[in-house]
Amino acid sequence: MELRHLRYFLAVAEERQFTRAAERLAMQQPPLSQQIRLLEEEVGCELFVRMPRGVELTPAGEAFAQTATLVLESLQQGVSHARRIARGELGTIAIGLTSSAGFHPLTTEIIRAFGAAQPGIEIELAELNAAELIERLLARQIHVAFLRKPVETPAELSFVQLLDEPMVVVLPRGHALLASGEGEPPALPLEALAHEDFILVRRPGAPGMYADFLAACKRAGFLPHVAREVPRMLTGIHMVAAGLGVTLVPASMRHYDHGNVVFCPLSRAHGLSAPLHLAHPSTMHNPAADRFVEFARAR
Repeated sequence: MELRHLRYFLAVAEERQFTRAAERLAMQQPPLSQQIRLLEEEVGCELFVRMPRGVELTPAGEAFAQTATLVLESLQQGVSHARRIARGELGTIAIGLTSSAGFHPLTTEIIRAFGAAQPGIEIELAELNAAELIERLLARQIHVAFLRKPVETPAELSFVQLLDEPMVVVLPRGHALLASGEGEPPALPLEALAHEDFILVRRPGAPGMYADFLAACKRAGFLPHVAREVPRMLTGIHMVAAGLGVTLVPASMRHYDHGNVVFCPLSRAHGLSAPLHLAHPSTMHNPAADRFVEFARAR
């Protein structure tokens, strides 16, 4: 039994006449009658009562018509669903992001706006470090990722820089380098931090920013004392609040209002910055993720 047999059958059932059904199907009446007879043989019973001026459905035919209608409607829904997925209107996107990338308003604004514009696409989020994001992109366990500065840029991946922002130093409230009184904290030269204990995100997790910091300190004339390495920037901020050292973070992380730390700008002479990148496989196999990348680039 083929789908065309169901269509032939329903056309005759609706028209109650072979001649009109054949015209509707753009075919001759004899071949249509033959196809209906073959269908009845396959089903094992008569579906129509042949009358002088047309046909009527038998009780078995009435039941079969209901089933045939459901089959064709289900098929049409499946075709429509598949086409919407192929156009990127439906589906699922797994988005990875580093903690610092997630703090930038642009990241959350893109994700929020895309979700509002494409309600048929489900969004899954995973917070990982930069090295883990690259690994999962290569394994196609996530579709796109927001991260800061990638050092490893495999040919299989594409990287789009969305913006660049300055780094700031995080000091515990009451630190000697802070000016007394209220108001904006002073801009500090990097060399003013030469004797501080630094808390940095572990080198394997954010190798690009780690290497940039060491190079900037070398240019400033000192070798930094890295007292602790942490898995996330937020962990570093908490440690600064506990008086265990100082850390550097992208300026957008000032949105995290801890209360016991102060975010101080650095003089631009040090050359430190925190770019925000969107990474994705160069060859995409997920139309919804393709649509997300286009949307993010446009924003």
